[in-house]
Amino acid sequence: MSAPLYRRIAALSTEAVETLYLLDAQDCLAGISGYTVRPSRARAEKPKISGFSSAQLERILQVQPDLVIAFSDMQADLTRDLIRAGQTVLTFNQRDIAGIYRMIASLGALVDKRSEAAQLVADLQQQVAQAVSRAQGWTRRPLVYVEEWDQPIITGIGWIAEMVELAGGRYAFPEHAAAPDAKSRILADGDPVLQRAPDIVIASWCGKKFRPEQLCARPGWQDMPAVRNQMVFEIKSPDLLSPGPAAITHGLAQISDIIARWQEAQ
Repeated sequence: MSAPLYRRIAALSTEAVETLYLLDAQDCLAGISGYTVRPSRARAEKPKISGFSSAQLERILQVQPDLVIAFSDMQADLTRDLIRAGQTVLTFNQRDIAGIYRMIASLGALVDKRSEAAQLVADLQQQVAQAVSRAQGWTRRPLVYVEEWDQPIITGIGWIAEMVELAGGRYAFPEHAAAPDAKSRILADGDPVLQRAPDIVIASWCGKKFRPEQLCARPGWQDMPAVRNQMVFEIKSPDLLSPGPAAITHGLAQISDIIARWQEAQ
């Protein structure tokens, strides 16, 4: 067996931590994101060296990484500073399910876990296939609105829209889902949502407690089908907003169950 290309990885994104543990490559992790929740043992075993969009450069450098793994433009300033400090940085930018698979395969190659990564991808593909198969038995497709933030209102990103469609729904704002940055997914106010009259509302407020009573009390929303029929749900942000295995194992599974509940109510 060949050795891992990198032995001291600083993972600044939660999905990288989750994936490396699932590949049984946790020994390669020198430090993790403070937002890590999967697996729970990681928080006890590994030093927490960063937030998400902010971090102290010195804390990352203290763990002496030979590779830093980051995610998206949200960490662009941080990765710039790390590169200037002489660090090797790999930044993923996956925005869809295919990108999640590629991220897993890439990490597997870096830590000499190619076969394990291939099996993980195959397992996730099987779970996607199960959600698709479940949806094939439904003749009606509800309109689903997913909200990532409430002030300003931000609608869901690409992989979320994709999972809604795979689970048998219609995504309420497909024109925004393709935008890579949150700023481009801001809705002017609640009126665009009200005008599209979604059958289901799913909130996944990143790092903030969801207040359904606040959402339902927005002007005019009481007449929205989702609110009127009590089809307002929360999916915790670690289950949905992190583009890694959990988005499929937990996020997609919950979306499928929510749409199944809507189907049963018809």
